[in-house]
Amino acid sequence: MACPFLKVLLVGVSFLGCLYPLVDFSFSGETREQKPNFVIILADDMGWGDLGANWAETKDTANLDKMAAEGMRFVDFHAAASTCSPSRAALLTGRLGLRNGVPHNFAATSVGGLPLNETTLAEVLQRAGYVTGLIGKWHLGHHGSYHPNFRGFDYYFGIPYSHDMGCTDTPGYNHPPCPACPRGGRPSRNPEKDCHSDVALPLYENLSIVEQPVNLSGLAQKYAEKATQFIQRASASGRPFLLYVGLAHMHVPLSRTLLSAEPGGRRPYSAALREMDSLVGQIKDKVDLTAKNNTFLWFTGDNGPWAQKCELAGSMGPFTGSWQTRQGGSPAKQTTWEGGHRVPALAYWPGRVPVNVTSTALLRCCFTPTVGRPERMEPFRLSAWSGTRPSLSLVGPEPATAASAPSGTTSLPSSLTWMTMSQKPRLWTGAVPSTSGCCPRSERLSRRSLKTLPATTPPEPITVRTLP
Repeated sequence: MACPFLKVLLVGVSFLGCLYPLVDFSFSGETREQKPNFVIILADDMGWGDLGANWAETKDTANLDKMAAEGMRFVDFHAAASTCSPSRAALLTGRLGLRNGVPHNFAATSVGGLPLNETTLAEVLQRAGYVTGLIGKWHLGHHGSYHPNFRGFDYYFGIPYSHDMGCTDTPGYNHPPCPACPRGGRPSRNPEKDCHSDVALPLYENLSIVEQPVNLSGLAQKYAEKATQFIQRASASGRPFLLYVGLAHMHVPLSRTLLSAEPGGRRPYSAALREMDSLVGQIKDKVDLTAKNNTFLWFTGDNGPWAQKCELAGSMGPFTGSWQTRQGGSPAKQTTWEGGHRVPALAYWPGRVPVNVTSTALLRCCFTPTVGRPERMEPFRLSAWSGTRPSLSLVGPEPATAASAPSGTTSLPSSLTWMTMSQKPRLWTGAVPSTSGCCPRSERLSRRSLKTLPATTPPEPITVRTLP
């Protein structure tokens, strides 16, 4: 039974949305009685060549390299977009930005977010009885109903957007450096600064701001503590769980405190890469101690490195885009060149995912699934794998057909079956995406304010669980 299940699992992680197809598989026997846990770790601006298992020149990812040796490594995995918000929206919805309404990044001053008619992976699993948690960067809207607690996450601890989008008292390494927050209503000392706004970067725990501005030097350790606490307590509750960890690494600014413990004057990026690797190692160790045999751990990146940051950016490995760089451009983040969207990807699940296997399969969006068991069919919810236009039809799509695989790789199963959510009312019916995720200039908040507006009460009730 393990072999067919493994094939289904690998298909699920191979396509856009990564884990969306894994919801409520048609298990039988012992497997059906125990739902698997999911841990998704998403690195920020990490290059394909930053992973030592991918690129021999990198020696700073010992824990990730060990995870690759104990699991499966995908060397041709591509993020859904080459910028933060669209990539994260696709991960959680299984739909490309032009379909889910997020073709752009949200800013600190944005009042919109991931359109409310979109269903997230967390919502699907929450309704299936899972405990859901988000630790780290959200970047899909932070006001009102766009807040993570109202998008399927029982627990949230992290920053609402990229940590270079607001001033802080611990600026870190950046090009150009972002100055500290102004005091006493004074304007910023550097009118040419690279910060998006003078709003002090907030740290949320559920709906409350617990620190503002954030101390970036201690953020990684806080994430590690909260993530391991969530795994421990969710496991103790006896309920299956989803933990989504949106790392601050490897996005600038890089913490200035990292080099103090690094021998030989190691460059800031290398030191930050080691810190990120240590954080991932702590999370994996906690999984191994509490729920090793029933937890699927997936590690990947949201897009390629930010090449404009020079030595503070990661490595694209061999995907350097020589032609593009000769023209004075960049082949990395914010571009459609391969270095902008080919990212590291690792799968780990002892007993389920094969050990020390490298897959060269091109992982892309080319699959149409079956969306329910015949006896429990619910209205069809549009997915990224279905037709080119949204549909309100209650008729399910045709069963899946086998997808072709490159020579030497595991062949894919002929069909998949899982349950989907009932379709939410859609805001648009044509091929043009909804603009509800956009933020008109007239709706933006003042850039001079030092306070971030707290999330407001949504129209629907929700229970927020706070970790003690």
